[in-house]
Amino acid sequence: MSDERVLVKVEHLKKYFDTPRGKLHAVDDVSFEIRKGTTLGVVGESGCGKSTLGRAVLGMNPATEGHVRYNGKDITHQSHREFKESRRQMQMIFQDPYSSIDPKKTVSEIIAEPLKIQKIYKSRKDLDARVIELMEMVGLDLIYMNTYPHELDGGRRQRIGIARALALKPEFIVCDEPVSALDVSIQAQILNMMMDFQDELHLTYMFITHDLSVVKHISDEIMVLYLGTVVERAPSDELFEHPTHPYTKALLDAIPVPELSYHGVEPQLLKGEVTSPINPPQGCRFAKRCPYVTKACTENMQELREISPNHFVACCQFGK
Repeated sequence: MSDERVLVKVEHLKKYFDTPRGKLHAVDDVSFEIRKGTTLGVVGESGCGKSTLGRAVLGMNPATEGHVRYNGKDITHQSHREFKESRRQMQMIFQDPYSSIDPKKTVSEIIAEPLKIQKIYKSRKDLDARVIELMEMVGLDLIYMNTYPHELDGGRRQRIGIARALALKPEFIVCDEPVSALDVSIQAQILNMMMDFQDELHLTYMFITHDLSVVKHISDEIMVLYLGTVVERAPSDELFEHPTHPYTKALLDAIPVPELSYHGVEPQLLKGEVTSPINPPQGCRFAKRCPYVTKACTENMQELREISPNHFVACCQFGK
């Protein structure tokens, strides 16, 4: 992979939290790259560290260890002024379109807020013109300019969040389950709009979700997380055609098939106890639920190995 095309490079990133029972390993030694103009999908069940990873990449949750490089520059431990400047190029779309916006501000005030903080426009006329432009971009009727969030449905609220994220003309956006709280019909509209913006504005996405059917639609590459660690990473088509890690296979088996007459292979249900992320034991985090577990799995942490071009798996059964 050419370094000239890499926009975001994450190296051995860790994020731990102190708890009364010990260190919670939310993100544990995660490394990856995202090329300019592409989308990295990050998938895994609730509590696997997806959102924490996204926030750590943006510096919203300072990393415990490791490095995040943006356009070749290390942004892991920036000063307040440097962080403010970086935020122009890196933004986030949050999962909950209601709790992530200020209920006391109108739609136009919410969208204008980052522009005011960064002091982009000197005149109110230019500021208002940009807000109108952003509302039209995301499909928000101008009659909602002076409306408050509680007066709108979830789809329109999320459009506000997207408009706010686009306000500073960023290059990179972390999308933290941006459609999971929306109706299916609205999900499709939002996803298609985001893909159009990627082409038109040359955006790079890190798309976090637990829905594999959604991530296949939008991602160039997919990374599967389990309890803060990467268990598999591959191009989107490759991952769906040749899933290798037992956890990835279980996630794909869990995708519902919308056919009443479907009589395919019975999905393999995961059994066993989920390992605690607080002071986790040595070895593979998935070992207690894996049907193929061996002694080697419980003794050593599994490292990502390339089993085919750009297809990496952290499993002792593969890549030896």
